[in-house]
Amino acid sequence: MMPNTLTQRLQTAITIAEEAGRMIVKAREEQTFGQRLKSGDELVTDADVAVDQLIRERLEAYFPGEARLSEELSPDQQQFNAPALWVVDPIDGTVNFANGLRHVAVSIAWFENGVSQVGVVHAPFLGETFAAAKGQGASLNGATIQASSATELSHTLVATGFPYQKADREALLKRLSAVLGQCQDVRRNGSAALDLCDVACGRLGAYYESVSPWDSAAGWLIAHEAGASAGHLYSVPDDIPHDLYSRHLLVTAPGVFEAMKALLYKADSEV
Repeated sequence: MMPNTLTQRLQTAITIAEEAGRMIVKAREEQTFGQRLKSGDELVTDADVAVDQLIRERLEAYFPGEARLSEELSPDQQQFNAPALWVVDPIDGTVNFANGLRHVAVSIAWFENGVSQVGVVHAPFLGETFAAAKGQGASLNGATIQASSATELSHTLVATGFPYQKADREALLKRLSAVLGQCQDVRRNGSAALDLCDVACGRLGAYYESVSPWDSAAGWLIAHEAGASAGHLYSVPDDIPHDLYSRHLLVTAPGVFEAMKALLYKADSEV
């Protein structure tokens, strides 16, 4: 029988993510994966593809016929409004994975008619599994989590990331300078999914970046369910569901959202 309740779907997603995590750990231990660049500047490994295939097979077995959007095997974003859609990043933090760093995650989310319903982010090298179902709160390894109570930018630790295309990075330096000048400090951990989860559990006070939907789909819901303010710096296009729009993300402790938004707006407007 297909697991149909949100709780059942969440538990199934956790099981699949943790199996994928074991595959990732084994791949690193054995060091048998090849590496190459896609689109000229983005690293992908054989492990990314193999883990994506594993998750694809498991989802099809449990949820036959439901649409899938995944970074390596099903990247077509034309199915955003599918009645049932799984959004998967098999290895978020591929560069970290390839270089032996620990900020690596499996991200699995489920959407119903474009609305986020289930999110799981599993970090196999950290031994952490973040999970959320819509309206049911968020957890880390089964324990309830909540966003920071920070109310001042000066006490806010901020995470962000940068695009693979080096030419696109210069425009973001004004934002970075503004944040370094007004906030506690900046972290660049290399996994958007884990940055979002770190906001969810109060380790970070804010996160901003433009990413791909599979990077943020699960972490977005986890942060929201943990009480974080999850929004965008700029308007969401009419033809893209709000929960799946992954450009200009701003996710923060609720007490600093407006101040953080104003800070980044001002940085963007400076000539």
